[in-house]
Amino acid sequence: MSTLKVDSIVDGSGSGAPTAPNGLTVGTTAIPTSGALSNRNLIINGAMQVAQRGTSFSGITGGSAKYTLDRYFADIATSSSVAFTVAQSSDAPQGFNSSLGVTLTTSGATGAGDYAYLRQNIEGYNFAHLNFGTANAQTFTLSFWVKSSLTGTFGGYLGAAANARFQTFSYTVSAANTWEYKTVTVSGDTAGTWDAINGVGLQVAWSLSCGTTYLGATGAWGASLLLGATGQTNLTETTGATFQITGVQLEVGDTATPFEHRSYGDELAKCQRYYLEARKGSYPEAYHYYARANTAVVGNIPFPVTMRATPSVTLNSNGVDNRAVRVDTAALVTFSPVQSWWTKDAVAGLYDDVNTPFVSGESYGIGIKADAEL
Repeated sequence: MSTLKVDSIVDGSGSGAPTAPNGLTVGTTAIPTSGALSNRNLIINGAMQVAQRGTSFSGITGGSAKYTLDRYFADIATSSSVAFTVAQSSDAPQGFNSSLGVTLTTSGATGAGDYAYLRQNIEGYNFAHLNFGTANAQTFTLSFWVKSSLTGTFGGYLGAAANARFQTFSYTVSAANTWEYKTVTVSGDTAGTWDAINGVGLQVAWSLSCGTTYLGATGAWGASLLLGATGQTNLTETTGATFQITGVQLEVGDTATPFEHRSYGDELAKCQRYYLEARKGSYPEAYHYYARANTAVVGNIPFPVTMRATPSVTLNSNGVDNRAVRVDTAALVTFSPVQSWWTKDAVAGLYDDVNTPFVSGESYGIGIKADAEL
């Protein structure tokens, strides 16, 4: 039987901060006395700063699940017309500059098989040291700041669909429209086979709604698919309801330590392992290639970081720059996790965005979207 500990509510107005736990206090600052001082946080983009895909995502409804701010996936299955938006917001508690915000644009009753959630998948390589599936499975603590227009019990889940292991958690929002700090401590799962390489190691999700089919009690790992906690508030039943999170941290141990702020460059590089988008402003000239003839172009696209796996790649050719190639993804012939090589031959010739044939030996610009998400 797993144990679940939910602790602490702290006003985010600046008058308070998480209480330093016993055994981790030096002066007035809580620091870990064992384990890593850096790279404690298994969550990527916990401060919601990186937003390569954009800062606002509207019309999220059944059949339109999507990634929003980097590493955060918004999913929904609904038997009604429920819809919501996700956006990056500058509204955040003291010590943070950004949050991820959800706004319900269309509400509806929650059917038995309905659900909606925000989720981050933690890669197996980053999760392996928790030793799940063994007798040495490690306890971990999830901490985050939350602000909602609704009060009451809220829920979420931890687990991995690939090995059918899940546990729900709950926390209380005590005051409407007020930043509150939450911690959830969970004992490691000694059962199941957990990914320890480059697949999904652990899913971490905040439930926005959940029907009875996928609700479950907190505090125990099991094989049933559970996406929300029994008794939770369903945000999707209230039009205009809002929900925000930031400062998300997941770390080994039974105590939440202060949020690990990483540089924007470090956080961006971590995000780019899973998704990267490169262009020069509004022009798709992040990379260049050259024309071998008016029927062939060759080039290579080096990725700034090693991607998790061979990505799916979309070429950016937006019609703004008349030096941008107009080709489709058939142009992409080989990839490695480190860089993308591509070439294209065409019987009818290749053209730029103003329909001018390529000129042998000239350079052309291209942008890319490379997706290796979990």
